[in-house]
Amino acid sequence: MQLLSNALAFLFALGVIVFVHELGHYLVAKAFGVRVLTFSLGFGRKLWSHRRGETEYRVSWVPLGGYVNFAGQEPGERSDDPREYLNRPRWQRVLILLAGPFANVVLAVILVAAVFMTGFAVRDAKDVPPVVGMVEEGSPGERAGLAAGDRVIAVEGEPVESWQDLMFAILTSPEKPLRLEFERPAREAASQPAAAGVSTTTLEPERVPRDEVGEAGIHPLVMIGEVLPGGAAAEAGVVVGDAVLAIDGRGIESFAALREQVIDRPGESLELLVLRGREQIRLTVVPRPDPRGALIGVGQPFQRYSMGEAVVESVRFNADLTRQILFLVEKIVERRISLRASLGGPIEIAAVSGAAARRGFRDLLLFMSFISINLFIFNLFPIPILDGGQILVLLVEGTLRRDLSVRIKERITQVGLAMIVMLMAMALYFDLSKNLPSLLKPSTDGVETVSPSEERR
Repeated sequence: MQLLSNALAFLFALGVIVFVHELGHYLVAKAFGVRVLTFSLGFGRKLWSHRRGETEYRVSWVPLGGYVNFAGQEPGERSDDPREYLNRPRWQRVLILLAGPFANVVLAVILVAAVFMTGFAVRDAKDVPPVVGMVEEGSPGERAGLAAGDRVIAVEGEPVESWQDLMFAILTSPEKPLRLEFERPAREAASQPAAAGVSTTTLEPERVPRDEVGEAGIHPLVMIGEVLPGGAAAEAGVVVGDAVLAIDGRGIESFAALREQVIDRPGESLELLVLRGREQIRLTVVPRPDPRGALIGVGQPFQRYSMGEAVVESVRFNADLTRQILFLVEKIVERRISLRASLGGPIEIAAVSGAAARRGFRDLLLFMSFISINLFIFNLFPIPILDGGQILVLLVEGTLRRDLSVRIKERITQVGLAMIVMLMAMALYFDLSKNLPSLLKPSTDGVETVSPSEERR
């Protein structure tokens, strides 16, 4: 059942992304009067087709991409017809090639804006502060001396503005020492280590064997976004903006963990350690019985934007994501992170898209936006047969003021095809090495779909 849901989510996600990419090429080509012969989703033999006007629209058997075929696209097919692709000015052909990748940017902005308009839990948002909420025992974070409530100010001298920034630095630095500057808040208990102030430590993330990324065993703050009037938390003195660090001395890594701590303890007095501003406070709360299990009456921060705000925030979100992906590419080139950790093929994409779909449609949309931005960047790489490689050839021809010979273009295409085949083979190998063991095991996938009403504990 999990394999089926993965496959369906993969086909839906990739189908939409590829369709929008090819639609970008198609619309700009039509705007310039280029004759479009074929618009295909997928490669290989036709599964379904329909001809309308001069264009055949088809779905093909191999659902790993798509293409738009223009009249006169190959040098050997060229004639004097002004509507043929190669007879259009180079600047028009460059815009036709750019239209596909930039259509993916537009799609990503729309998808994220839709999520922001419907509302989302802000645990992993860009605005979550880089403050440690929990440190796992025996983890790199504990060995580095980090503790709940510490605010990370900089990593390797670079300012850290959000939890997302901190996690990205850790994920991309497996087994690489990182110099952290952090600020420790005033603590209520004298027995807790270190005085308030700015400190420096070295954190060396562990390498996660499966994904080959860094892991430090630290978690963000569990923020309180809602306190129900008259509830147990309200009576205990909890206020919106507090962060729960521990319950009866046990660290809290998520709202799910908070619920686990209280669900079977109605009527018991529990000690909450909360972070309020830069001060730690101890409160006593008594969970109240409920048909769903004991509750204390708190909810996660849940944010919803208007249409205009959603579009602006979506542009910011996708711009930050693009910068992070390019930074990741830089680390791969510098061999500071392995290609295996960064390259995902169809099995990996299907697994992640299936898991996102099971968590909820919002998560699937966010994952689709991530893949769409990756496709935008990947297609602009100067690899022959990709959009970026074809644009590079057009720029070279423009500089030389003449077309390259058919023989040279054929060699460029052959090199590009070989590079893509090699890249796909590597992605498939990495996919199998990372996912085959888990695919052979029975599913224990327990996912929780979060809605505003379910975020109250």
